[in-house]
Amino acid sequence: MLSAIPFPALPTPPSWFPGHMNRFSKQLPALLSRTDVVLELRDARLPLTSINQNLEGAIRKWRAERGRGPTVIAPSSPLGTGGDAVPGYGGMICERIVVLNKRDLVPEWGVEPFRRAMASRFPDQIVHFASCNKPRDIKTLSELLVNIAKTNPHAMEMNVLVVGMPNIGKSTLLNSLRNFGIAGRTPKALQTSAQPGHTRTLSTRLKICENPLVYSYDSPGVMLPFLGKGEQGAERGVKLALIAGIKESLYDVEALVNYLLYRLTILDPVSPAYLKVLPPGSKPTTDVDIFLDQLASRLGMRLRGGDLDTSRAAKWFVEWWRKEGGSISASAPKSLVFTLDGPQQRYHQLRPQHQQHPGPAAIRRGWGFDFEWTSDPFAPTSADSGTVEQKMGECIDACMKMAEEQERLGGDVSQTQEKKRAWQEKQAKRAAKNKAKLAGRKSA
Repeated sequence: MLSAIPFPALPTPPSWFPGHMNRFSKQLPALLSRTDVVLELRDARLPLTSINQNLEGAIRKWRAERGRGPTVIAPSSPLGTGGDAVPGYGGMICERIVVLNKRDLVPEWGVEPFRRAMASRFPDQIVHFASCNKPRDIKTLSELLVNIAKTNPHAMEMNVLVVGMPNIGKSTLLNSLRNFGIAGRTPKALQTSAQPGHTRTLSTRLKICENPLVYSYDSPGVMLPFLGKGEQGAERGVKLALIAGIKESLYDVEALVNYLLYRLTILDPVSPAYLKVLPPGSKPTTDVDIFLDQLASRLGMRLRGGDLDTSRAAKWFVEWWRKEGGSISASAPKSLVFTLDGPQQRYHQLRPQHQQHPGPAAIRRGWGFDFEWTSDPFAPTSADSGTVEQKMGECIDACMKMAEEQERLGGDVSQTQEKKRAWQEKQAKRAAKNKAKLAGRKSA
């Protein structure tokens, strides 16, 4: 096991905000006025990074206009009123569901601690974990929507708006919900793609349930206009590029590999998932050059002249992680396991007397790509659900505080956007001055 896991150097984040994203952002307030339920998709591996602060502001305003307070709704339990309701488009319904998609790509031991940590901080959000290829998850989500619709039996229909960042799985989820909620054979209604930005316009209304009537709109994925400054912005961009939420061509693939090595080592410092593709007997490493040399050698990737083709190996590794390695990394154990002159044993059970333990007193652990904390592997409660929930809560608080601080300091606006705003203000002042001069001449 590595004694230290250094944070990698990351490139400056690019800006990727095509025109169709800007158009939808401007349309969102009007769309929300015709919406009963906002279904926001996030990637379970990036539950905090895939939050779009631009959407957050519009959704908070929408709930405030409906006069809705915090509401907690269970999929199979009676629904509470959650405060004084104001009739909305389809009735007295105004709910927000946050779906963490691709739950099969994160360790299961962190799902419930994360759900509890979110519920204590955001009681107005219903958090639901799902995988579009798991019928049970789709059934539970469909039942949740039906239960919400039944809270207002006088409404003729309920309208759901699906939002989220690019390539999160919005179209795929709606196709799955339609297959479950509509009796008989249902053709694929929405086209899907592995590339971000495929959906560029708001879809027509799509029926996803017949009794009660539930309709949905699929929307374009919306990226942040600016990913942020400094190390935080650089890390956010690399994370989104790894899950194909932003165009991969905007990044050097070796930079993605460098960060992926770091994250996979944090998830399981003893036996990271990438050891599966290295030569037998390889040790964990965060040195991207050593790793790519070993990988290219194992795969037999060479250039003319016999040199190792590390560029091709880097592309292969990122694709391997997306197709297969993500599932392997999701099996990271809750309690670390290491080898001590023989068979593997539980890490927290091996602390001998007089502090002469075989490993470090503190290690870095994580869940998904957004959660990372320092843990004492020999503490009796280091791996219980309560401790994990506490650590996740601290990460959520730090993320929210950082987002507020960046917004206050203008860290969510790039230099190009600042120059554009300054130019627009200058033009507006000039136009006002010319208008005042013209008015003075006419009065004279």
